Amino acid sequence: MFESRLKIKPSDETKQRSVAFVFLVVKTVMDLPDHEALDCLTEGGGDFGVDAIHIGDVEDGEFVVTLFQGKYSHNLEKAPTKNFPDTEGVSRVIPTVRYLFDPDAAIPMNDLVRIQVEEIRSLVRDGHIPQVRVIMCSNGLPWSQEAQARIDLEAFGSRVAWEHVNHDTLIGILQSSKPVNDMLRLTGEAIVESFDYCRVLVGKVLVREIAGVFARNGDRLLERNVRRFLGLQGNRVNQAIRDTLLAESERPNFYFYNNGITLICDKFGYNGLQKSNWTVQIEGLQIINGGQTCKTIQTTLAALAGTDTGLEKAFVLVRLYELPGGSEDLVRSITYATNSQNPVDLRDLRSNDSKQKSLEMAMRDLGFHYHRNRSEASLKIEDISSATAAEAVLSIWRERPHQSKFYGREHFGKLYKDIFTDDLNAAQTIIATLLFRFAENKRRRPPEGSPAFIAYASALLAMLMGRYLLQDLGITLTKLDHTNFAAARSKFEQNDELYFQRAVAEVAVAVKQLYGDHDVSWQRLAATFRRGDILEELDKVNA
Repeated sequence: MFESRLKIKPSDETKQRSVAFVFLVVKTVMDLPDHEALDCLTEGGGDFGVDAIHIGDVEDGEFVVTLFQGKYSHNLEKAPTKNFPDTEGVSRVIPTVRYLFDPDAAIPMNDLVRIQVEEIRSLVRDGHIPQVRVIMCSNGLPWSQEAQARIDLEAFGSRVAWEHVNHDTLIGILQSSKPVNDMLRLTGEAIVESFDYCRVLVGKVLVREIAGVFARNGDRLLERNVRRFLGLQGNRVNQAIRDTLLAESERPNFYFYNNGITLICDKFGYNGLQKSNWTVQIEGLQIINGGQTCKTIQTTLAALAGTDTGLEKAFVLVRLYELPGGSEDLVRSITYATNSQNPVDLRDLRSNDSKQKSLEMAMRDLGFHYHRNRSEASLKIEDISSATAAEAVLSIWRERPHQSKFYGREHFGKLYKDIFTDDLNAAQTIIATLLFRFAENKRRRPPEGSPAFIAYASALLAMLMGRYLLQDLGITLTKLDHTNFAAARSKFEQNDELYFQRAVAEVAVAVKQLYGDHDVSWQRLAATFRRGDILEELDKVNA
C-alpha cells in the first residue's frame, strides 16, 4: 500500500513498520477510511519533519490543520521507557509550524508535502485562519520537560495545540465501543419521567464530576456518530467553555451559558427515597451530545490544579435517556436533532434517510453494495460508501467540483438535498463513483509528465469525464438509469484513459487562458481549483 505513494521498498521492513504506525495513528485519531488516511501521508526525503498532514473543512473563516510526526522505536523492550525525541523530533517540528503557514516562506520539501502545504497557504492568502494541531506519535512516553520548555519559548499561543499519542491512546480509542458502567453524582433536585417504554432524567452535575467520569472512561463514552474531540484550538465553542471555567467570577454562570450534555444508557437506578443529591448508577452509558464539552471540562480542570476556587458552583445540565434495546434508529434521530448545530459527522445520522435506503436496495440489484454507515472493513470495487458517493455526485452531476473537498462537512448537511435529489438513482450514483475513483487514482499516482494541476483537479477532471460519457451515450443525465447502466459502464471502461487525457487537455487550455505563459505556482493552482475560478474559463473554452 505504501510502496507506490511513498516509494518505500518492499524489502525495507523497518521503514514499512514506521510508516504503518503513523498510518494507524492518522486513521484512528482522525477516524478516516484507509484511502483518506493514505492521502495524508507525506513521509520521505524533504518532508520537513512532517510525516502526515490533514486539512479540515473551512468553517466560519477558520480551518484545522493536523500535523503528524512519528517516532517508532523498533526495540519493543525499551520503547515504553523512552521519551519522544527532542533533537530529531520536537526541534524539527517547531520551525515547521513557524514556516508552513507563512505563504511567502521558501521551504525545500517533497511533492507530497508541497501539495498539502500550498493548499494550506492558498487558504491563508484567502483570509482563512488556520488552527494547528500537532500530534507527536510514538510507542513510548511524551517529550521531556526540556522539549516542552522549547515549545513554550516559541509562544505559539492558542492557535497551536501539541499532543502526544502512543499505543495506549490508540487502544483507548479502538476500545471505545465497549459498554461503560459508571455513576453520576447529581447536585440538588432532579426530574425523572417515564413514557413510551423510555425513562428520562434531567438534573445538574458539578463540572468536577463530569471531569472524573471522563477521566475514568475517556473516549469510550463518545457515541460512534459524534466526532472525536479535536482540541480546544479550532473550535471557538470549546475555547469559550475553557474561558468561562478559567475566570473565577464566571464559573457560577457556567450552568446558564452551556447547552448541557445528552447521554443515553441501557439502564439507570437511584435511591428514590432520597429527595435530592442522587447518586445514579448507570449501565451502558454513552454521550451523544456534549462530548467536546466534557473533554474540554476535563482538560481545563487538569490545567487548573491548585487554582480551582469557585468550581463548587460550576454545574452543567445533564439529560439522561434510558432507551429500550433495539433503539438504534431512535438514537440516531436524537443524535441528529441534538447535534445539528454542532460539528459532527452527519453521514451516519442520515443513514436511515429514505433516500439512502432506496439507493442501497437499488444498487444491490446492479451488483454493488452501498454503505450507508461508515464501515471499518476495506471496501472492494463493488462497495460504495455514502461519503464517496456524495463527493462524486456533487462533483460530476451537480457540476460543483470546487465544493466537493472543503465542504465535506456539508455534504450531509446543507448540501444534502442538492446532492441526493429525488431523481438521483442508483445507476447515476454508481457511474459517478466510478468516474470519481478513476480521477482520484490518477491524482494519487499521476502519469509521468503530468501537469502540476492534477494534484488539485481530480474532481473537475471527473466532472468533464462525466460530460464526455453522456455525450458518447447520446443521452442526458435524466435518461441514465438501470436500463442502460451496463452500456454506460462498458462505455466508460473502454474509454476511461481517453476521457481522462481529454479532460486534462481541456483544463490545460483553461489554465493557459487564465494565466497565459506565466509560471503558475502550486499555491495559486490550489486556490484556482478550490475557488472554482477554472469553471468560468472552461465555459469560455466550450462556448
